[in-house]
Amino acid sequence: MKSVQQILPYLKGKWKYVLGYGLFNLLSVIFSTVTVTMISPFLTMLFDKVTPVTQNPGLHLSKEGISNYFGWHLHHYIEIHDGNKTYGLILICVVVVFTTFFKNLFLYLSKYLLNPLRNKVVFDIRNDLFGKVLHLPIGFFTNERKGDILSRLTNDVTMVETSVLSTMELLFSTPITIIFYFVVLSTISAKLFLFLVVLLPIAGIIIGRISKRLKRTTQETQERQGNLLSIMEETISGLRIVKAFRAEGNREDAFRNQSNRLKNLNNQIAARREMASPMSEFLGILILSVIIWFGGNMALQNPPEIAPGILIVFVAMFYFLINPLKSLSGIFYNLHQGRAAIDRINLILQAEDQIPDNPHANELTHFQHEITFKHVTFGYGERTILQDISFTLKKGKTLAIVGASGAGKSTLVDLIPRFHEIQHGEILIDGISIQDYSVASLRNQMGIVSQEPILFNDTVANNIALGQAVMDNDKIKSAAVVANADSFIQQKEGGYQFNIGDRGSKLSGGEKQRLTIARALYKNPPILILDEATSSLDTVSEKQVQQAIQELMKNRTSIVIAHRLSTVQNADEIVVLDHGKIIERGTHQELIALQGMYKKLVDMQFVEG
Repeated sequence: MKSVQQILPYLKGKWKYVLGYGLFNLLSVIFSTVTVTMISPFLTMLFDKVTPVTQNPGLHLSKEGISNYFGWHLHHYIEIHDGNKTYGLILICVVVVFTTFFKNLFLYLSKYLLNPLRNKVVFDIRNDLFGKVLHLPIGFFTNERKGDILSRLTNDVTMVETSVLSTMELLFSTPITIIFYFVVLSTISAKLFLFLVVLLPIAGIIIGRISKRLKRTTQETQERQGNLLSIMEETISGLRIVKAFRAEGNREDAFRNQSNRLKNLNNQIAARREMASPMSEFLGILILSVIIWFGGNMALQNPPEIAPGILIVFVAMFYFLINPLKSLSGIFYNLHQGRAAIDRINLILQAEDQIPDNPHANELTHFQHEITFKHVTFGYGERTILQDISFTLKKGKTLAIVGASGAGKSTLVDLIPRFHEIQHGEILIDGISIQDYSVASLRNQMGIVSQEPILFNDTVANNIALGQAVMDNDKIKSAAVVANADSFIQQKEGGYQFNIGDRGSKLSGGEKQRLTIARALYKNPPILILDEATSSLDTVSEKQVQQAIQELMKNRTSIVIAHRLSTVQNADEIVVLDHGKIIERGTHQELIALQGMYKKLVDMQFVEG
């Protein structure tokens, strides 16, 4: 029932639909019961066993009361038609048609309420899950596969959708049907009903033992689907390299292996799930056979303990009960599958937000003076990435960070917008710790241009105005002009409404980077972070992008990570990182004069050049 409890909060504010669903199901069951009970008067009339009820007994809510009341109407209807029993049969048929119509009408109305309710619950779960993914710190995804995240957003949510439907049926449909039939059956014959009380739990235990194993297999299946999505995403993203190294066979083998394992697991799940319906039907027929044997003996006694017509009604009603019992077993199978999916989804929904806002957070509306690092230390788990980092960057100045790969340059700048939370020390903006600012207002003051241009499958204009509440077409064009991007944009079909494709696949490397610079210009932030923005470009593109960057850096406080040291020579201060520590700092000329690490890096690039 844990999966039911986890879904219940999503029903908040929707209980009128749930109650309506339950009510319509109950009415459907009532009319279904009336339809079945018409068997008894039909048989007694057919075999001339009708005991006339000549006076109106009134309607009483008991087996005899309801039977006598209908018997009086039946007798009266036959009498006014000169005793012709054919009219009695017509009346029975009319009642059956009438009750069947309303049974199916209320069944439809129940489904009419259920489907929007189910879709709304799944909609809320999917939105909560995606929203949580967006707000989790970047460090959460360090150990997570992208394909597994996608699997939880798609396959697991779909599995929960099935579980939601099963939950609704478990709470408000199937139990109502079963309980109502049980009440009617116990009223018809308490002795026969006793057999059900004894035999049905045995059947339930057998089915429960089979379905109990389903959760573990389902959870493994969802993980395999995540692996499969990871392989697909990695392969499609790196298709150029796959083809260049003729690694199609390798990738295909990896995909086939995961796909084969997934196929085998799905076969196991299907075998167990599909066993539920025939197993429950077989057990139901087995119980029905016992009831027919025992009830038949009761009817054959002299005097009979139960009338043959009543016995047939009991048997027919129990036969109709088999379908709800079958669906109940299927519901438990679906709930076990849904439970596995919910557990995987909850790993994200219940993940701790490691970068929460301070309840009394300040709003950083204007950057006025300086950014200060004071003895900052950061690492992942037991691995230290940055150690005792201290420096001050005045407003309007440029700080360059250089060092070998893996020195911690990108990690250092990621701490400023709080993509990660520092373990020791503090980072101050205008004398206040960044932890005392709201995350949103802190990031509003910053623009980032990364080494890999991050673009989305949308128009040029929407990529430039990304994240901004107001889209100003004139401002978009002005930003593109300053970023040296307007000329190539105008050559595209549709201009600023040109769709750039998945990750900007319809643009060259230089065009992508100039578009990200235009995005930063449109935001117009006072603090700028450039993370090796030109390192992956050819000479011509680098020159065009460098010109755009110079325009972008005007009158801004800039932190620049550069692989090509020629681009940082004019920085106000250069910091040299080595294994997470600052080992040198100063201007270009001062560091050259030191004859240290920076001089070696410059010489190496000069030789390479």
